[in-house]
Amino acid sequence: MLQKLSADHHSQPFKGPFSITRIHPADLLNAGPLSNIDHATMKKGLTIKMHEHIDDEILSYVWQGTSYHKDSAGFEAPIAPGKLMMMNAGYSFWHEEKVKNESAVEMLQIFVRPREENLDPDIQFHDKPVRHREWYLMAGPEGSDAPLALRQHVYILDAHPAKGDRLDVPVYEGLKPFLYVMNGEIAVEDLKIKRQEAVTDLETPLSSLTANADSTVVLFFVDVDAPMSMAGTISGLGKT
Repeated sequence: MLQKLSADHHSQPFKGPFSITRIHPADLLNAGPLSNIDHATMKKGLTIKMHEHIDDEILSYVWQGTSYHKDSAGFEAPIAPGKLMMMNAGYSFWHEEKVKNESAVEMLQIFVRPREENLDPDIQFHDKPVRHREWYLMAGPEGSDAPLALRQHVYILDAHPAKGDRLDVPVYEGLKPFLYVMNGEIAVEDLKIKRQEAVTDLETPLSSLTANADSTVVLFFVDVDAPMSMAGTISGLGKT
């Protein structure tokens, strides 16, 4: 049976120049290592000062604008549409984010609970197409075909269907789907899912979606029974 997570269900831990709408996938999936999706906006000129993450797996997915990453090792890189960053925080990872005076940033920071505590820290980058209409696999478990590795049994894909496009939803055997609309509007069967809303079906695979408008959608497949650490700086705060 289809289940929808409405936009008015989310929390907002930060408002202002740095605003976060926090989506809790456990509200639909009931359990599992996909902790939370922070749908964030950052105004021009904003700096989020150097801060530490422990035991968080974090995918940074920028939809518009450019965020400038700097970490405690002195590494700097721009994160923008088509430029993905994965922080595998492990036992300690420090970084800051800056938005210059070019344009505001809208992005997702996706927090996944790792399989265990105190893993080695790592950072990964991947360049991908910016506005592709078919599914693109961005992240997945170590050893999978995904370009970015998660220390967890979770896959993350995106697509940018144009109005009227119909997309079949893939199936990952034994994993539960969670489909999030970052922008636009889609329909799954007779159910409309708008910006900042999500849908799942815990009993049968999601068959297909139709874009009611030009849209950006992010699709997760989650092993809800996977072993996981609850020690994460942010992922440990999410609902279970």
